[in-house]
Amino acid sequence: MSEILAVLVGILLIIGSLFALTASVGILRLKDVYMRMHAASKSGTLGSGLLLLALAIHSGQLDVVTRAIAGVVFFLLTAPVSSHLLATAAYRVGYRPCADTKIDAMADKKASQSAD
Repeated sequence: MSEILAVLVGILLIIGSLFALTASVGILRLKDVYMRMHAASKSGTLGSGLLLLALAIHSGQLDVVTRAIAGVVFFLLTAPVSSHLLATAAYRVGYRPCADTKIDAMADKKASQSAD
């Protein structure tokens, strides 16, 4: 592997690891389930995607590259959707956002639906 590709793989691994670390710290430190889900779905997806791209570049084999790209696409398609569905389910069973949340869009939506 050439030096440029090795440097690129190293940079992708470092950046992906930092995003994964940020996601894990966010899951541990943020206040409510919605903030934690946001950290996990956004930073975790980006970190995992970058790590898979580093794997694809490092391997150089077509089958590994194809599976790595398929994994990135799978993460990008499923993580935001599942996070949204989990947040909606959590709100419906009674978990309310913490006091730091300024706008509760679900409460506004629920109020407008009950007025109809």
